[in-house]
Amino acid sequence: MQRQLPKRIHKYRAFSGRVLDMLVADQLYFSDPADFNDPLDSRPNVEGDIADHELEQILGRLVEQRIKAEMTTAAKSLKYRGPKTIGHIARHSRKRADSLLSEIRYNAGNPAYEMDDPEHFLLTQYLEEELPRRYDRGIVSFGARATCPLMWSHYGDQHRGICAGYSVPEDASSRLNKIEYGGSRNVKASDVAGMEHDPAVRRRVDDAVLLRKARSWRYEQEWRLISPRGVQNSPLELEEVIFGIRCASALKYTIFKALEDRRRPVKFYEMREQHGTFRLRKRHLDFGELGASLPRRSRDVFDASDNLDIEEPPHGGSH
Repeated sequence: MQRQLPKRIHKYRAFSGRVLDMLVADQLYFSDPADFNDPLDSRPNVEGDIADHELEQILGRLVEQRIKAEMTTAAKSLKYRGPKTIGHIARHSRKRADSLLSEIRYNAGNPAYEMDDPEHFLLTQYLEEELPRRYDRGIVSFGARATCPLMWSHYGDQHRGICAGYSVPEDASSRLNKIEYGGSRNVKASDVAGMEHDPAVRRRVDDAVLLRKARSWRYEQEWRLISPRGVQNSPLELEEVIFGIRCASALKYTIFKALEDRRRPVKFYEMREQHGTFRLRKRHLDFGELGASLPRRSRDVFDASDNLDIEEPPHGGSH
């Protein structure tokens, strides 16, 4: 996969108080892939290219590992860490895995399955559902361009929002991953079996699960950071904030004031149309004029009118 990084990567956002908090705190939100707008994103198909007993071993191991991890996390939160707790978690995890495999064998006997090997089909389907659960990581997505009209419309609140531009420090470059568009969603079950012991195989499965999207999305020119889910400190360097064409002046002023004392200065731009075309360009934003009129106090108008001397017309004069 090509590793040449763009000079900047960009995060389009609709504005909210949460977005402002994260800009000021220099944080990013790593989303659960299950919440993505494309249901095929991070949802691979498993190709059952191995025998049933091998599929059982892989599925049983993955389920056992997941249940064990979930129960261990719960036990730690309750401060249960003794040998009895560890033994109980191990037994329960194995029991849950065995119970699932028994259920699959039983259901495979259903005559409604009109196929040669229903058990193989069911094992493959359950493995396909279990594989994404193994990836308890979050993703934050970036685009390579700040001037993409579709990105502004889809993710920048129809130009009412912002686009934050980041540079990639050298120590963070290896964490940034480029999306591959098109190709197959298939993952071989034999690769899933070998991913724990072979780094090259693990990378192949990881790429298929986390870094592959339909060709229709290629306009995004997407790059991804992968980390624990939720709000995390940003490993990137915030360099610029770009405001959409319809972005309100008060919002521009708010973000400028929130970031103006940042130790590494942030540059500010606004989107403009290129006259006579459908292309966009960014223009440096000077806050001198904006700052002269904001923040404002509407009562100033009434206060000024109270100070006006109103001349009474002379008596007997015409009206």
